[in-house]
Amino acid sequence: MSNQDTEGSKCVEERPKWNNKAEYLLTCIGFAVGLGNVWRFPYLCQIYGGGAFLIPYFIALVFQGLPLLYLELAIGQRLRTGSIGVWNSISPYLGGVGIASLVVSFCVSLFYNTIVAWVLWYLFNSFQEPLPWSQCPLNINNTGFEEECVESTPVNYFWYRETLNISPNIETSGSLQWWLVVCLATAWCIVYICFIRGIETIGKAVYVTATFPYLVLTIFLVRALILPGATDGLKHLFTPKWDILLNPQVWLDAATQIFFSLSLAFGGLISFSSYNHQKNDCERDAIVVGVINSATSIYASIPIFAILGFKAHTNFVTCLNDNILALTNDFEISDMNITIDNYDQWFDYLNTTHTEKVSNLHLKTCNMQDFLDQSASGTGLAFIVFTEVVISMPASQVWAVLFFIMLFSLGLSSMFGNLEGVLSPIHDLKLIPEWIPRELFTAIICTVSFLVALIFTMGSGNYWLEIFNGYVGSVPLLIIAFFETIAVVYVYGIRRFSDDLEFMTGRRPNIFWKVCWLVISPLMLLVVLVAYVAVQIQTNPTYPAWNPKYEKFPNTEVQPYPDWVFAICVLLSSVPVMSIPMVAIYRLICRLAGRRSTSSSPELPNLYDNEGYIVDTKTQSDAQFTRWFLL
Repeated sequence: MSNQDTEGSKCVEERPKWNNKAEYLLTCIGFAVGLGNVWRFPYLCQIYGGGAFLIPYFIALVFQGLPLLYLELAIGQRLRTGSIGVWNSISPYLGGVGIASLVVSFCVSLFYNTIVAWVLWYLFNSFQEPLPWSQCPLNINNTGFEEECVESTPVNYFWYRETLNISPNIETSGSLQWWLVVCLATAWCIVYICFIRGIETIGKAVYVTATFPYLVLTIFLVRALILPGATDGLKHLFTPKWDILLNPQVWLDAATQIFFSLSLAFGGLISFSSYNHQKNDCERDAIVVGVINSATSIYASIPIFAILGFKAHTNFVTCLNDNILALTNDFEISDMNITIDNYDQWFDYLNTTHTEKVSNLHLKTCNMQDFLDQSASGTGLAFIVFTEVVISMPASQVWAVLFFIMLFSLGLSSMFGNLEGVLSPIHDLKLIPEWIPRELFTAIICTVSFLVALIFTMGSGNYWLEIFNGYVGSVPLLIIAFFETIAVVYVYGIRRFSDDLEFMTGRRPNIFWKVCWLVISPLMLLVVLVAYVAVQIQTNPTYPAWNPKYEKFPNTEVQPYPDWVFAICVLLSSVPVMSIPMVAIYRLICRLAGRRSTSSSPELPNLYDNEGYIVDTKTQSDAQFTRWFLL
């Protein structure tokens, strides 16, 4: 055993461990299964041909998601340290990879907990009767309803005005919204309480946060399946449109979805696995977490699509009833003669006999498929589409409370991984003085995060949140994951890594894992990264603004980003990963400077030139890997 291994074994003894395997798996599952499983995956299925999207999705899961997940869990468990410590241990030149993960985790935590704050705001308001987004409020003079609400909908008004109090564009910052500040402070206090004693308190919290969403999804599944129009929504989900697979964008979105859904490259999974016993079967853990994550996405899509089918059915019936009322009044037809069942026959007859008169009525085009194709994702699905559907459901307060508690649990469990990706590397590097207790340092990080995240509680906060979500949580993660794969396979060495896996699991990785790590996974990451950047370059960056003075209001006004905002977007995509080349260059300069000073100094006898000194075997291991790879 080398001196390095001896030091590592001492660290293993001192490092905290999970109380049991269930806590570890629930924490990893809670980190991986987040809000994107509920509001991003169903949206992609909806716009990309239903069941046809599952084909590229599962291909990306098998050849990209699972191998990278296995790699992160294994390397964290073997080296027993956080993200920065892992990559520093492999090579000092790769220390920037861990720093990049830390920066991305910190930035993502800022806006992710803001979404949790929005969820808390809706949760608090869900206890009112009637629901505050079910009707328009009165104006200041109590002489009528708010004009902005009347021109749009009560649901849109509550989201854009009552919740966000959004500004008409990103350049108009607006003031801090005190109710959002309170909710944001509450969200960070809850995160701090769950983190106050590290994995000891996290392990207890995940018993609720990681399991409760499945209970709520099951309740929604049972309720949604008996709603009128639910079968139409499920048919829309599972009916494949094979021709859409020819669209390259489908494969790109499938690869990025499975990558981000598993929470790879954040550093949180590496930190969580570092608290495991050395002999833990990390291969089985990776498969369990990856399969449950994808199964949850599909499972969540069923009640979501059933509810979207109910919404489409309700809009379709409302549309037909409006047309029936117009025809009944204009042609003086007795009530109940024209029904939804015979509407088409009546319309064809009247349109044939009184074409001009029917044309002047400007009847709406009522097509069930058009209503089903009305897609929504992210905040649009959670805070607009679903809240609108809840109004039409019996006992609407109960369903609203359950839904937002589920979103809160999903967001909170994902926050555990994001914040762990920040705290664990800093602790492992011992950057904090020993006299500062862990509880105080965690409080400092949470307080700083809260203060920085106040930008998202301003009138323009939603616009900035979308920027952070689109630019911090995309390209930097792909770059980090690519360097992680290269670092483990080609720097640490595939043979050395295989020896570690055999030591931990009792078996060497099979040919599938090796081929994925050596070729397929890094190649897929590179292709996705280049394609993603190419798509972004070709499109003019714009954002939808909620502007009541817009001539086509209540439609959102699509505005281009100002130059200074676009410059910030570029910085958010590049600055987090700048540490990768900067650390490597810094290490190289230090090494060259050290060699120069050594060569200029007088030659001294080598104190380690004796048989008792054990030579570092890393170079020998790399040479063995080269011979193995060529064979």
